[in-house]
Amino acid sequence: MKLQVIGCSHHNSRVEVRERISFSPAQIRDALAQLRVRFPKSEAVLLSTCNRVELYTAAEDPLGCPSHQDIVDFIAEYHGVTAMEIFDDLFERTGEDAVRHLFTVAASLDSMVIGEAQILSQVKQAYDTATGDDATGPLTHSAFQAAIRVAKRVNTETALSRKRVSIPSVAVADYAKGVFERFDDKKVLVYGAGEMGEETLTYLVAEGARDITIVNRSLERAELLAAKFGGKSAPWEQRLPLLIEADLVISTTGATEPIITLADYHSIEAKRFQRTLLMLDLAVPRDLEPAIGDCVGVYLYSIDDLAAVCNKNRKSREKEWPKAERIIESETARFMADLNHRITAPTIRRLKTQAEEIKNQELARLLNKLAASDPKVHEEVKRAFDRLVNKLLHPPLEALRDEAQQGAPHGLIDAMKRLFGLADDRR
Repeated sequence: MKLQVIGCSHHNSRVEVRERISFSPAQIRDALAQLRVRFPKSEAVLLSTCNRVELYTAAEDPLGCPSHQDIVDFIAEYHGVTAMEIFDDLFERTGEDAVRHLFTVAASLDSMVIGEAQILSQVKQAYDTATGDDATGPLTHSAFQAAIRVAKRVNTETALSRKRVSIPSVAVADYAKGVFERFDDKKVLVYGAGEMGEETLTYLVAEGARDITIVNRSLERAELLAAKFGGKSAPWEQRLPLLIEADLVISTTGATEPIITLADYHSIEAKRFQRTLLMLDLAVPRDLEPAIGDCVGVYLYSIDDLAAVCNKNRKSREKEWPKAERIIESETARFMADLNHRITAPTIRRLKTQAEEIKNQELARLLNKLAASDPKVHEEVKRAFDRLVNKLLHPPLEALRDEAQQGAPHGLIDAMKRLFGLADDRR
């Protein structure tokens, strides 16, 4: 069996890299379909968020699982970049390390904002999407279901998620309030009508924001979100003209290219008369061309700019870390023990079956010769054969179970197959 994850996150790669290889929801389904064609014996789950792109693959037969280089090549080819451009940004975890990483991600211990709730829903969505597209299998089912259970344990048994701080709350509390003293007189323009935009608006409204306009490709979704916050909606084509009067822009779309370029901004810049404009680009890939931030009066922050504040959040929760990590380690060990049991179980079953068949053949031959003897003798002979087989099998089976508990049963399994002439179980 093989289980691995290959990807990048805010820990090891810049937003410029993450946005080049991020996957939209439609691209995730397309990528999974392509992976099924290329690696039909492999399972796959693709997690792509503003802070990470991670591809989890698994296979009962390790030879059926794509290699590290296979995945790098696939991601590079899909996004039209060279493998060399992204290789150094893509980490690899295999086996127990991959399981531990998944549990840590789902429990929000690997997030930019420790304890934030959004990552678990994103992990669930990635798993549900892969399952719905028949990309998952026994190994990924076990791993992701366990990850969801672990995340709930961490949430329940530690204080990491209490008074949780999310990226939108950091954006408002530490950036928006750092530029504006009040929001009731500010014109707020939101690009995108998804969860991130909705959560950001929740914090802004709590701070007094009233003049809100939502622009989205789907006008219907914009209208629904605007109604929830007492704001207005506008068609996608108005995104640039509306920027002329805006004081605060929140952008959280799933676009693959900037929705406002530097040239776009230059075209309306003079009409703004150098009024202060705060732009919070919370999308990956970025919605707003970074060079806009160099314009007079513009304060533009991207997802990576929140890192310093999020590190403070991490430090404030350090006391809860050991407790959360103990849960992760305990659950990782439990999962690996279950997985190794699954690995050894077929070999144990085949060895017992083979021994039982040999015992029954020899016992039948002996009992035929003792046909006239006392039935009690027959019964004693049967018990003697059973004891003999059990005593002969006990040492190798115990060794196999011990090896499984230590997490490395493969070498002993192969040795036992050769020593006892066991055929592979293809059932």
